[in-house]
Amino acid sequence: MRYLAALDYAHLDNGVFLTSLARSLSQQQNNRDLRSIIVHTDSAYTDRIIQTGVMREEATVRSLKDLNKRLVALFADQGVSTIGLNPYRRNFITLRDDQLALDHSFLERLPTEPVLLFSTLVQDLTRGQQVGIALPRMLRFLEDELKPDEVFFFTKSDESEVLTSTDHPDTMQWSTMDSSFREKQIPDELTSFDRPVRLSTARDFHHLPKTDHTILIK
Repeated sequence: MRYLAALDYAHLDNGVFLTSLARSLSQQQNNRDLRSIIVHTDSAYTDRIIQTGVMREEATVRSLKDLNKRLVALFADQGVSTIGLNPYRRNFITLRDDQLALDHSFLERLPTEPVLLFSTLVQDLTRGQQVGIALPRMLRFLEDELKPDEVFFFTKSDESEVLTSTDHPDTMQWSTMDSSFREKQIPDELTSFDRPVRLSTARDFHHLPKTDHTILIK
């Protein structure tokens, strides 16, 4: 299974969640059939940089770069082999005239076993600078380009009981999802994703490739 997982703004400022996720990824590495690609946005760290007098655009770039390094180090502490990459490097992912493009030949040269950790920082060829892309847009783009078997979000509350409760079905529809569930469990910037995705918790993420501890949203 090759999967794509999203680390959203709020979860990236949650140390307990990130440590739990790293432990799950460590357990996944015992399964050679899993190919993990994780995409992260920026976090409240951006606002802390802005408070030092840096403009938001520059602060976002700095935040994404620093977060990528920090996540690689955090995962390594749990024994997770990770390749961290800001996609602007080597023009892996570029933006020109508002169109994203991916260099598949570069991706194919990367080792297959470690977790791949991508930020949303791409190279804007039109402006000649690095820019951060909105997480939903990056996910849709990578899904179209990489054709993963599954896409995963993590529950906003990160409570495992949410997924095992008989109050919630194994499968939901974006179009008919209860508004309360959407507000409480779907990360804020991903509430309008409207593509098939599996909702998991960090603690239950180690069950992959089994998906019986997830909710499928179509």
